[in-house]
Amino acid sequence: MKRIITYGTFDLLHYGHIELLKRAKALGDYLIVALSTDEFNWDDKQKKAYFPYEKRKQLLEAIRYVDLVIPESSWDQKVKDMGLYQVDTFVMGDDWKGKFDFLHEQTGVDVIYLPRTPEISTTKIKHDLNIQ
Repeated sequence: MKRIITYGTFDLLHYGHIELLKRAKALGDYLIVALSTDEFNWDDKQKKAYFPYEKRKQLLEAIRYVDLVIPESSWDQKVKDMGLYQVDTFVMGDDWKGKFDFLHEQTGVDVIYLPRTPEISTTKIKHDLNIQ
């Protein structure tokens, strides 16, 4: 079984998120989503999610492409997660291109950056709704 993992906040879930998850799942058999906790978002990323962690987790678990949702509580957990969940492929949006190449060197997982859906983002939604 080929295991894929991706990380993110997945706030204000939209069709760009769904496309990313669909394309990630197509790369293997089992998709793990590491969902940023509220504390990690605030303390390390200096951003506040509109929906709390548990609600965002519920939404992700309802998506047919997602097999498992785990908490992401630090930047450093990625290396550990690769072994713990027996990951074969790490996937992120291409806005992170190059930032996680070290995972291949340290853990041997394939690192793939998928193109984002250009016309949609959580930042754009917040801006358009004036809720930043």
